[in-house]
Amino acid sequence: MRFPSSSVLALGLIGPALAYPKPGATKRGSPNPTRAAAVKAAFQTSWNAYHHFAFPHDDLHPVSNSFDDERNGWGSSAIDGLDTAILMGDADIVNTILQYVPQINFTTTAVANQGSSVFETNIRYLGGLLSAYDLLRGPFSSLATNQTLVNSLLRQAQTLANGLKVAFTTPSGVPDPTVFFNPTVRRSGASSNNVAEIGSLVLEWTRLSDLTGNPQYAQLAQKGESYLLNPKGSPEAWPGLIGTFVSTSNGTFQDSSGSWSGLMDSFYEYLIKMYLYDPVAFAHYKDRWVLGADSTIGHLGSHPSTRKDLTFLSSYNGQSTSPNSGHLASFGGGNFILGGILLNEQKYIDFGIKLASSYFGTYTQTASGIGPEGFAWVDSVTGAGGSPPSSQSGFYSSAGFWVTAPYYILRPETLESLYYAYRVTGDSKWQDLAWEALSAIEDACRAGSAYSSINDVTQANGGGASDDMESFWFAEALKYAYLIFAEESDVQVQATGGNKFVFNTEAHPFSIRSSSRRGGHLA
Repeated sequence: MRFPSSSVLALGLIGPALAYPKPGATKRGSPNPTRAAAVKAAFQTSWNAYHHFAFPHDDLHPVSNSFDDERNGWGSSAIDGLDTAILMGDADIVNTILQYVPQINFTTTAVANQGSSVFETNIRYLGGLLSAYDLLRGPFSSLATNQTLVNSLLRQAQTLANGLKVAFTTPSGVPDPTVFFNPTVRRSGASSNNVAEIGSLVLEWTRLSDLTGNPQYAQLAQKGESYLLNPKGSPEAWPGLIGTFVSTSNGTFQDSSGSWSGLMDSFYEYLIKMYLYDPVAFAHYKDRWVLGADSTIGHLGSHPSTRKDLTFLSSYNGQSTSPNSGHLASFGGGNFILGGILLNEQKYIDFGIKLASSYFGTYTQTASGIGPEGFAWVDSVTGAGGSPPSSQSGFYSSAGFWVTAPYYILRPETLESLYYAYRVTGDSKWQDLAWEALSAIEDACRAGSAYSSINDVTQANGGGASDDMESFWFAEALKYAYLIFAEESDVQVQATGGNKFVFNTEAHPFSIRSSSRRGGHLA
């Protein structure tokens, strides 16, 4: 990895770090300051480029050194990356962002009639503000030079949520997927929303209620969630595996199709994470996760015909499955591992380990060493999936999948599952696999002033840079990469219990509900 930080290079850290040992049999891992420093250097390189060429806009285009305001121009890379800078102990970056936060006008957008995705705004901005508040009021309080600026994190989160509340003014309370702040605050009037965007609000909005003492935020999100916990309309494909789209008028399901990928993924993720947040108040969320997890193991786990050692997650339409998946679904390994930790159920940990290893296998088989956005295979039992394109038949024979979408946009989900696999096993091989992935990303994605999405992972050079660095590079990819090598802290996932934080789907850690407040169900 050619991390260009002069301080790291001067210390001679990069060369030794690259000489990582081959994964061995259950070699016990430990913090690796050399690799952690290298990841921090990559973060600083990315931040310095963003700060110079794009701040306070949303995302940097590192090749052209231009920017976009795709997330409403509120500085998504800064807010999304704040808690990563906190965990890395970079006080300069932390305080630079803290000084910016009170200047954001979350009540409007610079562009008239620019829609705000409720889901994306929630997980990136609201999640980033709340996480930074929890961390800077807790174990990392020494980093902030001005406590008033820390308090502004919560005030700004509340201002933003007060604007987003209009999404819940549908006849059912199922949130509208899009709202507008300029020239008037209004919702889009969409007739439906998908379960990821409905079911991935409850953690952030419940945390906001707990921090502000205003129960309304939790009540709104939990009412929307209630339609997913008690599904009506189009039936579940199997117990716990629901459809994708829900009517905003009456909360009924409009289909019985789904997957662990886009439009659905973080709904399943949040079920078990709400149980971690408060195992008393959200025990019924855990029960729904167990139903879905057991049905996933029984019906969606699929082995490719040419690589029966691999396990991927099929999509489904009713009880008909389709062997296709992608980078987004690779978070599933980590989610099963977390569920196994919290429920003391080895079967979930074992399945999660299989998924983590198999989805990482999509990295090792490509010429670039990075997994593709989408892929497919032939199911070894049913034969579903047809056959690979003739141009990829040889590749499928050895790899166990063929590529359907060859690009990579700096996604974090595979690194996320490697992190959970390391935390539960303590086996250093997972650290080595993460370093292998990071080395490939460094080689293919280092472009211009920072790091860029690439066009084609099947080419050794990544097929060229597509000139985009989304905020989740700061928030997720580099955070999970750092934590897998970092020292122990209150934020780290604990395999033996006693977890103090829960990560939202954008990898923003929130303090779990204190024991004195357990059972305070607001819905």
